[in-house]
Amino acid sequence: MRSQTTSNILMIRPVNFGFNQETAESNAFQNVEFSEKNKNQSQQEALREFDKMVGQLRKLGVNIIVINDTSEPYTPDSIFPNNWVSFHGNGSVITYPMQAENRRLERREDIIEQLSESFYINRRIDLSGFEADYKFLEGTGSMVLDRKFKIAYACLSPRTNKDILKEFSTQMNYEIVTFNAVDDAGKQIYHTNVVMCIGDMFAVICLEAISDLDERLLVRNSLEQSGKTVVEITLKQMNQFAGNMLEIKSKKGEKLLVMSSSAYNSLNIKQIKILNEYCTIYHFDLSMIEGNGGGSARCMMAEIHLPGK
Repeated sequence: MRSQTTSNILMIRPVNFGFNQETAESNAFQNVEFSEKNKNQSQQEALREFDKMVGQLRKLGVNIIVINDTSEPYTPDSIFPNNWVSFHGNGSVITYPMQAENRRLERREDIIEQLSESFYINRRIDLSGFEADYKFLEGTGSMVLDRKFKIAYACLSPRTNKDILKEFSTQMNYEIVTFNAVDDAGKQIYHTNVVMCIGDMFAVICLEAISDLDERLLVRNSLEQSGKTVVEITLKQMNQFAGNMLEIKSKKGEKLLVMSSSAYNSLNIKQIKILNEYCTIYHFDLSMIEGNGGGSARCMMAEIHLPGK
């Protein structure tokens, strides 16, 4: 049986973290005012947040593989590796087309080579050629994967293109469930993984963001038919990154649900109770990373489902 969760996680330690002007137009979660106020300490604070999260996850028995970013080329969003690469249980590694030119520089062959020393890689799929046609699909930011049932959920946006979803489906034999999602200002939401999270036995989702009622029903039915308990969050909670969480596991098999403190503090008692039935929640202060980068805990972790050597 395919596993939804893994204890092997890739994380990239930043050297030039900061507000990325190239991504701000399509990412409403980036906070310009916050960035201006904190620009002199963004790298230092992001590093502190990153190291604390890594340290605590390692203490919990998660195999965190940390690779340092390089100072050249300039990659202010390198802390979010799940957008440019994904690793799959059948030995496939997929690299993705990125909208922002400076994010394309995050794709590093040396990282994949380093991982191949510990994991079996038998297939490489490179979708980055779609960039020439201005078509983008930003990894497990654009797609939230139900790995057990091979369903990819995707909210369409400038960063999530239908043609590439079709190619992903062909290459990986996944069913694709597409929908449109907007924030409270009516703007398309840039990545699916801020709208929803799929765990082993549950799904957290902001159904309120899916304004088309037929699409909303389609998504809910798909989740329920695959045996998931649906935990709904509000637009307000989504804006606090409550959709941007990830279930992982320790090397002993303990299930952990990782999120930011902002996300955790937005949840109500009932939501926390339901989630605690399935896994133990761990949350981290990621306020600098969230404010500048417009991404949170889930974006920082690229799950490695490759078979180990």
